[in-house]
Amino acid sequence: RAVRHQEYFAAFFCGIARLLACAMGCLQSIACKPRIRRENIVVYEVSASIDQCPTVIEENSPIVLRYKTPYFRASAGVVMPPVPRNETWVVGWIQACTQMEFYNTYGDIGMSSWELPELREGRVKAISDSDGVSYPWYGNTTETVTLTGPTSKPSRLTVSMNDNFYPSVTWAVPISNSNTPMLTHITRDQSFITWLVAMNTVTKERIVLQTVRWRMRVDIAVDPEMPLGSRASLVGRPCQEQPHILNYQEPIPPNALGRPNANDAQVLMWRPRRGLHLLLYHPKSMKV
Repeated sequence: RAVRHQEYFAAFFCGIARLLACAMGCLQSIACKPRIRRENIVVYEVSASIDQCPTVIEENSPIVLRYKTPYFRASAGVVMPPVPRNETWVVGWIQACTQMEFYNTYGDIGMSSWELPELREGRVKAISDSDGVSYPWYGNTTETVTLTGPTSKPSRLTVSMNDNFYPSVTWAVPISNSNTPMLTHITRDQSFITWLVAMNTVTKERIVLQTVRWRMRVDIAVDPEMPLGSRASLVGRPCQEQPHILNYQEPIPPNALGRPNANDAQVLMWRPRRGLHLLLYHPKSMKV
């Protein structure tokens, strides 16, 4: 009987040992599961620039003046470490508008103004500048690359984006039924932050890899009494200040990541020299 007890306890302790070994193996497996971290990601050949050419003014239409600004361009190479099984990472550009002044002056009558109310009133620090579909990304063509695990070796990729303004401004006062040209000045000053980001699509973990700040300014003088084709001219500096690639990473404000984007959040105001201000264009984000 003593021998049987010894055999029983030996078998019992062997079973416990196997369970402990199995548990330790599982813990070790969890602890050793590869995880993508900022220090494992290599960013190289980062570039950000604005084309060194002046804004082009178009006076082809008797209804509107159009102008086309030079392009802001950003590009970067990224080497991502192997992506674990059941994980998907997107690397790309996220952009937000942080400041906007856009005034179209009609002599001493007043001015129209495109505005971002939440930004103007200081309720938010930034508004998403996504294409309105690919939130939070600026776009979904050259702007992003998607990596789905498992991948067995590092992935080398390139992401790029570009941005510019190409608006129309009415020659006549926007609230008038007259087609008489009255536009005398256009002023635009807009600032942006652009982030290069790696994001886990499941956990939404975001790793900011690079931060760029840039600004676009337009200053156009208009003589409405001149014939069409010779009314408008650029004033001020002909070329834009070049972007700043920061040597530190700025956090991404919540409003830079989701709806509405800047196009859908903007309103058009009429601000007369005398009288009440009028809202001419409601933000798309408020429309039913």
